[in-house]
Amino acid sequence: MSTAYNATSWLVDRHVLVGNGDHVAICADDVEQTYAELQRELFRAQNALSQLGMRREERVALVLNDEPAFPAFFLGAMRSGIVPVALSTMLTGEELGAIINDAGARIAVLSAAYLRLLPSISRCAPELEVAVITGSQDSVGAGGIGEGNVIDGSGLTLFDWDDLQDRSEAPVAPTKRDSPGFWLYSSGTTGLPKGVMHRHGNLEATAATYAASVLQVTPEDRFYSAAKLFFAFGLGNALTFPFSVGATAILDPARVTPKTIEACLERHRPTLFFASPGLLAAILDANIPQEVFSSVRLGATAGEALPAGILRRFTERYGFPVLDGIGSTEALHIFISNRPGNICPGTSGLPVEGYQVRLLDDSGEEVTEADKPGNLQVRGDSIATGYWCRTDATRATFAGEWLNTGDVYLRTSEGYYQCLGRTSDMIKVGGIWVSPTEVEGVLLEHPDVLEAAVVGSHTEDGLETAVAFVVLSSGKTVTQAELDAHCRDNMAAFKRPRHIIFSSELPKTATGKIQRYQLRERLSSELAQHSAPV
Repeated sequence: MSTAYNATSWLVDRHVLVGNGDHVAICADDVEQTYAELQRELFRAQNALSQLGMRREERVALVLNDEPAFPAFFLGAMRSGIVPVALSTMLTGEELGAIINDAGARIAVLSAAYLRLLPSISRCAPELEVAVITGSQDSVGAGGIGEGNVIDGSGLTLFDWDDLQDRSEAPVAPTKRDSPGFWLYSSGTTGLPKGVMHRHGNLEATAATYAASVLQVTPEDRFYSAAKLFFAFGLGNALTFPFSVGATAILDPARVTPKTIEACLERHRPTLFFASPGLLAAILDANIPQEVFSSVRLGATAGEALPAGILRRFTERYGFPVLDGIGSTEALHIFISNRPGNICPGTSGLPVEGYQVRLLDDSGEEVTEADKPGNLQVRGDSIATGYWCRTDATRATFAGEWLNTGDVYLRTSEGYYQCLGRTSDMIKVGGIWVSPTEVEGVLLEHPDVLEAAVVGSHTEDGLETAVAFVVLSSGKTVTQAELDAHCRDNMAAFKRPRHIIFSSELPKTATGKIQRYQLRERLSSELAQHSAPV
């Protein structure tokens, strides 16, 4: 029979029980919250959800900024055996409503900034009954728990989090490691995102592997994540990992820009810094002063492959190692990573202790030779149990113990894993496979190129070819001919992009991944208007 286990007890109650309740758990603007205070906020959330009639394994939707209310409701729900569904604050009301409807949530918790979305959310999620609003909401009156107000145009009963003040001790639900824990919705490039279902035990699994063996986290660490808490990457960086060792999470509700990062880092002095490769490039372009990062001992990136050129420029300027790796919503966090003192630029590094990876060819046979592409699979204790109500997608992605990542990788002769792109992004030029990320890496070696994305297109004769979209650094001017010469000097001729299109920005998902399908859709008009073959 499985042993009783609750992820929140492990992350929060444990520290209070051993006498570390006075250690700071959360820094957010002017607020410092200790582990003892955080525990009482979990009780408060549990009592509120109980009074609103929520039962074990029901879902509660969270549309929350990175603020103390997020861990309170996320962990408070799990402590009661309720399933929190963390949703992107970057979505429209209609998009949020569609996901809330898919999840079957009756109750949602929203930061006051998203109050305006409730009418459209409600139209798309007819089973949603109640909304709890956190933060300042001066424009809407909200009553106590027994007399919720109705917001015009939504039909929802509205409660103010400030009015729900019962912090009396709430019980821990009789959950197990395999009990339903929480859901995250994958950032699909097309169609409705899929609900990724994780167990209670999955959070500790990421802390015991990547956080412990790669980051080597300690209670003295201070964690800052540019990736928000509703992302799998951000959830680990700014909740699971700091709370796993009784350290401090730095939460910033502001929209992420180089300037907001600068302000937050100057104020809170983190030791660990997490961001996407594109954000590292933006920080370089914004010329953020070196001293802003003087407290940081280690950085980590995920979401897209970190080009060697950006890694080199960033580490030379700011002076701390940055570890690139690969993770996914389905795996919850990073499972292949570079290590401090063992960084191989242009690769995702080596498998993280506790995970096994393999490469399969298109016939399903394992690829054992070095430098030969294959479809990446991973297995480990943090893998999701499947997708909510998506049987076909679950069967295609979860193959027994193995997760099909959808990424094409190769393993170098030294054992490092190198990303070649998503399975659908590979380009076949002249009968030879070309990796978009390899070509992008060469383009990014040019000192005036900030970002680059390469996609496949076809010539007038129907032959496949590579096209590059390029974003230049601020104030820089480069011609197509100059970039073409750079490519000729630094890559095999067949890999060279035959068209180069200059762009002010690249379309991205909420997690910062380049949406190459949008670039392919733009090609026909862009090629005619803005570029010529090179």
